[in-house]
Amino acid sequence: MEEYVLNAIAAGLNEIVFLEHMEAGVHYFETTWLTEDDFDLYFSEGKQLQEKYQRDIRVALGVEVGYSPTHKEELLERLKKRKWDRIGVSYHFMVHPKGEYHLNLVSRKERNIRAIKDVGCKQVLENYFTTLTEAVEILPGTVLCHLDAALRFQPNAVINEEHLGKIRKLLRAVKKKKMALEINTSGFAIRDVPFPAPFILKEAMALNIPLLPGSDAHRPEDVGRHFDKLADFAGDFCS
Repeated sequence: MEEYVLNAIAAGLNEIVFLEHMEAGVHYFETTWLTEDDFDLYFSEGKQLQEKYQRDIRVALGVEVGYSPTHKEELLERLKKRKWDRIGVSYHFMVHPKGEYHLNLVSRKERNIRAIKDVGCKQVLENYFTTLTEAVEILPGTVLCHLDAALRFQPNAVINEEHLGKIRKLLRAVKKKKMALEINTSGFAIRDVPFPAPFILKEAMALNIPLLPGSDAHRPEDVGRHFDKLADFAGDFCS
C-alpha cells in the first residue's frame, strides 16, 4: 500500500482512495478479493500510512463491493462492521445460467471470454445493468464504479436500445441515492475513452450526478494514470 501512496504523491495528487474488493458467495477458480482477515490488515496498514503521510497526502480507506443478489444480507452486515471513507458499488460476477459457476464479467482471460460468448453478450448485458441497478438501490454506496466496463474484452458486445433504457434507469437510481459516478480512466488504455462512455457521461451530467475520477490502479505505477487526459476529454463531451 505504501508504494501506491508514494506514487500518488509523486503524481501530485492530494488524495488517494483505496477501494479494495469485497465479494460474497462467488464460485470462481481464483480469489481476487479480500477476506475479513485481509481487511483487518488493510485497515491496520492504512491507518499507519494516514499518520505517516498526513502532511503530504490524504489516505482514504474505502471498499469496492461486488454485488451478489444471493448474498446481499452478508454484504450489508460486513459493510456495517467498518467505517469506510468511500463505498464503491460494482458487479463483477454473474451466476452462469446453468448455475454451475460464476462468470467474471470484466476479465481479459480467454477462458472467461469464451464462457461469456457462449452465454451471449446481449443476455449478459441485460443481466448486468438490471442487477447493477438493484445493487445501487440496496447497498449503501457512495459511488458507482466503471458503469459500462462489463464485457470490455468482448469485441462483439453492443449496447442496444434496450440496454440504454436500463442504463437510464440505473442512472436515475444513482441520482436518487445521491451517489457519484466514477470516471474510470483505465478505459483510455483499452478503448481510448474512459468507463463509462461519453454518451453515458452526458446522460449523467444531465441529471447533475457528481463525477469522480478513478484510475483503477492494480499496480502502484498506475495510480493517477491518464488523469491528465480528463480536462480535454471533459471539454469534448460537455460541449
